[in-house]
Order: sequence, then structure tokens, then C-alpha cells
Amino acid sequence: MNQIYLPLAQRRLMTFFVMASAIMNQIDTTIANVALPHIQGSTSASREQITWVLTSYIVALAIFTPLTGWLAGRFGRKRVVLTSIFLFTLTSGLCGAATNLDELIIFRVLQGMSGAALVPMSQATLLDAYPPEEHGSAMAIFGLAAITGPLVGPLAGGWLTEHMSWRWCFFINLPIGVMAWVGLMATMPDFPGQKGVKLDFFGFVLLAVGIGALQLLFDRGQVQDWFSSTEIWIEAVLAGCAFYLFIVHSLTKKHPFVSPAVFMDRNFVVCSIVGFFLGVLIYSPMSLLPEMLTNLFGYPIMDVGLALAPRGLGVLVAMLIMGRVINRIDPRILIGIGMLLAAFSMWHLSHMTLQSSSWIVITTGVIQGMGSSSIFVPLSMMTFSTLPAHLRNEGAALNTLLRSYGGAAGIALVQVLIFRNEAKVQSRLTEGLRPDNPVVQSALPGMDFSAPTSVAGLQHELVRQATMVAYVDAYWALSIVGLLACAMVFLLRRPRRSEAPEEALAAE
Repeated sequence: MNQIYLPLAQRRLMTFFVMASAIMNQIDTTIANVALPHIQGSTSASREQITWVLTSYIVALAIFTPLTGWLAGRFGRKRVVLTSIFLFTLTSGLCGAATNLDELIIFRVLQGMSGAALVPMSQATLLDAYPPEEHGSAMAIFGLAAITGPLVGPLAGGWLTEHMSWRWCFFINLPIGVMAWVGLMATMPDFPGQKGVKLDFFGFVLLAVGIGALQLLFDRGQVQDWFSSTEIWIEAVLAGCAFYLFIVHSLTKKHPFVSPAVFMDRNFVVCSIVGFFLGVLIYSPMSLLPEMLTNLFGYPIMDVGLALAPRGLGVLVAMLIMGRVINRIDPRILIGIGMLLAAFSMWHLSHMTLQSSSWIVITTGVIQGMGSSSIFVPLSMMTFSTLPAHLRNEGAALNTLLRSYGGAAGIALVQVLIFRNEAKVQSRLTEGLRPDNPVVQSALPGMDFSAPTSVAGLQHELVRQATMVAYVDAYWALSIVGLLACAMVFLLRRPRRSEAPEEALAAE
């Protein structure tokens, strides 16, 4: 089947507006990170409750992402994208106007539901708008939106919170959303849907329940003391049953919600798993660094944003390089290099101390930005290189789901690691902090352990040291995740040029 591509000028304009919508969506995954202390004070939320401002959005995004494939197939991609932009912009305004934590979490869930289609449909649109020989450049452009969003978010959030209010972290989406909606209305071609396409509602509900229950288990496990709690057992059984029934249902139904055909492509499966780890490596550090710099190092909110901003420089440099070398170097090599860079940046952060300067955060940020970009562009190409075009909507949705859920699960799990290690290290340090300990006598000569002020100051420093060790252990664990994901590159099969998705579809 021959495809007619858009004129160059229209294609460039459409690409700009597609990027605007994708960046708007992705920035919202991290823009509230540095503003969390201000939001917590404004809404009187506890430390455990306030993390839902982040995870509720990402989980809703992950749950509703697979639905976008069916929506695009049923109602047409352009209609779905325009509706998503409209609802996302509306719910962003509602988040900014929220008067309490409950309202903010509800609106964040609605915001994630509304924006679920933006990233996968933007990716599929660029793949269809550019000829096969330009897919590398198209994915480099798309990667700029998908990777830059989470990295630029903290800087934008810090500046807006410092100079205006945390509410502007959400209000900023209003002008961007209006611009993207008007631009795509004029430039985006109509990808018509098929009226005969039916939704496997039961399959969608099973998948949504499984993902939601598993995320609740991760988020609530530490607070409820894991499997000592009836709630955690219920969530674990619910998640296990839902995923089991979803797999059985998908294999036995004639037209399931997720076609098993997408899992027959080895490259798609491996790349999607690597994408999950990529989500962990991108989102988890971005949730740890702002609170670490604020609570342990005493950085003002604007300085936190400035310390995290250089990640964008690494992203930009790597994207410019990727656009030139993607068609000349084996993409598996590029993915491996990117994973090694991401793992090295986490390993480097694991050597931080309370005396470290902001330069270690800046340099590792640049390295991590380069690594993430080096992974994303070739990974996007490898994911869809052998996948037939008629499975592209479902494939893009599933791939985005795993990457997003990797971020949500990663944030929850590293927070659990921080809490548990902090308590463990603090307990061990307290055991040795005795007046009769020669090491204590040598380090603190003349220390009066009977004075409440001295003991309080000593306890404060002990907590700081224990928390720093917990952060260091979390960064070390993330470096191991990067190395494990790098090993999976050996499972990828390099596609032949004749295996372009359009040609595979024509061959059928």
C-alpha cells in the first residue's frame, strides 16, 4: 500500500505542535517534584500522602495508555489527540485551582487519564508522517520531547514555585495546550478509524485493576508493614488474579484488548522491557534528588531546579548526535552505551557525602541526560522496526505503558528502600553512640551526654548521616538496574533494512 507523505512545511509545523503536546504531558510527570514541600504545607499533607501527587498521575497515565490504541483505531487518531489535549489542558487548570489534597489527587488522576494518548499517538503520528529512511531523525525529534519533559520539569517547577506559586506548575499548561490544539487542528492529517472496531472492555478492566492494585501495594506497603497487613494481602491477591485472568482472557478471546500478536515480535518484547528499566532510571532519581538537596543540603527551591537543569544539556547534545549517527551505527551498540552511561551516573551519585558540592549532581545529571537520550532514540527504532504497521497503535500504547509504569514503580520502590535503610542505619549508628565508646570520646571530646541540647544536636546529625547512607544505597541499586538492562541488549536482533514496518505490512 503506497502512502502519501505530507508536504515538508506542513510536516515541520505538525511536528512542532506534536512535540509541544508531548512535552506538556511529560513535564507534568516531574514538574511538581521540587514544589512538593510547598504543596505539602499548603494542603497540610503528611510525607506519605504527598507522594500521591506524583504517583497518582503516573499510574493513571500507565493504566489508560493501552486504551489509546483502541480509541485511535475506533474514532481516528486526530480526534483522539485533539480531545486529549483539550481535556488535559482543562484538568491542568483544575489541578492548579485545587483547594485541598483530595481534590488535587483526583484532578491529577483525571489529568493522567486525559493525557495518556498524547505520547503514544504523537510517536505513531511521526512514524506515519515521515518516510522510512527518515524514521531515525523523526524518533530523535520525538525523543527530545519524551526525554526533555521529565528533565526540564524540576527547573520549571522550581522557578514557577519560587517566583509565583506551586499552582503555576499546572497553570503553565493552559497556553501550551491551547497552542497545540489549534496547531494540530490545522496541520495534522486525519487518520480515520474503523467503525467495526470493538473494545474488549473486560480485558481493559482486568489490566487496569492489576496495574492499580500492584501500584497500591508498592505505595502502601511500607506504611502498612507489608504482608503483616490485610490490606496488602488483598492488593497482592487482587493484582495476581487480575493479571492471570488478563493473560488467559487475551489468549482465548478472538479480539482481545491487547493482541497477543505484538508479543510474537522479539524485538518489541525486549525493547519494551528495556523501556521499563529506562522509566525506572529516568523517574526514580528525579524523585530522590530534589528532596535530598532540600532536606539534607538545605538548598533553596530555585537552586534545586538549577542543579537539576543541566540534564537538559546532556539530552540536547545526545539528541543532536543521535540524529546523525542513528543510521550508521548498530542501534544495539547505542542502547548499550546509553545504559552504561545511565548506570555510571547512578554509581557516581552513590559516592556522595554530606560534604559534596552541587557539581556532582550537575555532572551526573549531564551524563544521565546523555545516557537516557542515547537509549531512547535507537530503542524507539528497534521497538517498531519489525512490528507490522497495523499493530503500531497497540505497540506504541503498550511501550509507553511499560515505560510510564517503570517510573511509577521505581519511585515507590526507591522510597521504600530509603525508608527501610534509613531506619536500619540509624539503629546501627545509635548502638555505637555511647559515652564509653572510645571512638565517640575521640571524635567528640568533652561531649556532655546529659545536656538535652547536645543530645538533640547529636541526634539530628545522626539522622542526617543515616538518611545520606540510605540515598547512597538507593543510587547504587539504580546503577545495578542499569547494568542488568544493558545485558538485555544481547537479546535484540538487528533488523534488516527490508524489514521496515511498511514493507512488512505490504508483504502481508
